[in-house]
Amino acid sequence: MALEESHVRRAAHLARLAVSDDQANGFVDDLSRILDMVDQLQSLDTEGVAPLAHPLDATQRLRADEVTETNQRDAFQRCAPAVENGLYLVPRVVE
Repeated sequence: MALEESHVRRAAHLARLAVSDDQANGFVDDLSRILDMVDQLQSLDTEGVAPLAHPLDATQRLRADEVTETNQRDAFQRCAPAVENGLYLVPRVVE
């Protein structure tokens, strides 16, 4: 599919972007090269290639899942405007 200036102007309109004539022509060239590269990548055989979440084989250091604070719910609910059975009561927003 050939990208035209009208496509760039339509995308700019939908994104609420002001685009000059020079910019639109430049974007046509840039986006066409990007789409050509995507077409080139789609032609590659990726059978048997595992998907990656990250290009580096790194593990994330996680802290232990331990409770580090005391339960302060009662103290917080004492200053709440409305509480019932341990739950905060809020005004209805949607009818």
